[in-house]
Amino acid sequence: MKLKTSITILGGCLLIFLFIMLPIVLSIQEKKENVVASYAGSTFTLTDVNNEPVTEKSFQGPLTAIFFGFTNCPDICPMTLSNLDQVIKKLNDNEKKNLKVFFVSIDPERDNPEIIKDYLNSFKSKIYGITGDPQKVFLLSKSWGVLSEKIFNEDGSYLINHSSSILLLDKGKYIDRISHHENLENIFKIIKSYL
Repeated sequence: MKLKTSITILGGCLLIFLFIMLPIVLSIQEKKENVVASYAGSTFTLTDVNNEPVTEKSFQGPLTAIFFGFTNCPDICPMTLSNLDQVIKKLNDNEKKNLKVFFVSIDPERDNPEIIKDYLNSFKSKIYGITGDPQKVFLLSKSWGVLSEKIFNEDGSYLINHSSSILLLDKGKYIDRISHHENLENIFKIIKSYL
């Protein structure tokens, strides 16, 4: 009798818990889906390091990693690109074929194709560089939820405060975002899980 009562009480508590928590869980899932839907990218035409046009079709591969940064960045950009470089090196040949990594300069006034090419040559793996008209770069970065703001020094020089996550796309569609705070091993695991 006591066992039946305990099971009934436990079952009732479980139903109440589900009744309260299910709407919360569904609401969180819906918010996540809305956030993912808002990162839709946009159509664009910019320039690669060889002064060739680059469009949104370049992001249509099996897995695409995009990092928005700038070549004068003192720490986060080179660290993140170095991590991506090491991730590529750790992948097997087949996985490497299914991953494209793009560096989009959010400082196109200073980062012309030649500067970006020299900058990316310091990494051993193939990372595609993109720059172009500042307004077009701004609209592209905004379409992926990347924020940026110039911070000027007294002498007129500037750095750029910017969102520094690695965006992951599958066939051009947003699937994930990796924080620049992640260590190399976690970045590797996340990227490998999509390959």
